[in-house]
Amino acid sequence: MVFTGLIHEIGRLESMTFAGGHGRLSIRAPHTAAQVAVGQSVAVQGICLTVTARRGQVFTVDAAAETRRLTTLSNWRRGERLHLEPALRAGDPLDGHLVQGHVDGTGKVLGLRHTRGSLYLTVGLATGLARFLTPKGSVAVDGVSLTVDAGPHTDRFTVNLIPHTMRQTAFADLRMGRPVNLEMDVLVKAARTGEGALLPGAGNTAASPLLDRLLARGFGRLSPKGRT
Repeated sequence: MVFTGLIHEIGRLESMTFAGGHGRLSIRAPHTAAQVAVGQSVAVQGICLTVTARRGQVFTVDAAAETRRLTTLSNWRRGERLHLEPALRAGDPLDGHLVQGHVDGTGKVLGLRHTRGSLYLTVGLATGLARFLTPKGSVAVDGVSLTVDAGPHTDRFTVNLIPHTMRQTAFADLRMGRPVNLEMDVLVKAARTGEGALLPGAGNTAASPLLDRLLARGFGRLSPKGRT
């Protein structure tokens, strides 16, 4: 399944139960519930989950124990506002950037700075994720396609949330120290992990100057429409 990181609706968590490590979540979202069918995929806070039931304005998804371990799911509470995006279908516009719904790890909110209507969000990185970021490259934060504004450093990066993004998402709920789901750009991950084999003498963590220049010029991105 493929997503774009453009949020279609903000749903609310109705209930969440766990049994044997697995979770079952019911989410109230009128537009999404009307669009998806049982067996189809939907990204919830950037996590690709399968719809297992649908009734009225509420749909249900199941989450594996591994999903609980790698994401922020266990921190969610009833009433939580959640970013939702159904999977792309043939003919849908390819805005944002390619998002798989496979969370690479979680980050922590380290900074929230309001400037001229925008919010500069600084996120702390888990070890090993920084090499998949590049200035002006893409990253999905809680399922939202964003552009790296500053950094990346070895332990953090900053994105600029413009007013439109704030209106279309639940980022207004962010607080210092709050964990967020992170998915690195799949194209950068493919290039970085392949560098050792494709570039003689390049180590696994070495950044390719050519790759950095291409990404800085927008290669590998989808249409910028709707991006921040």
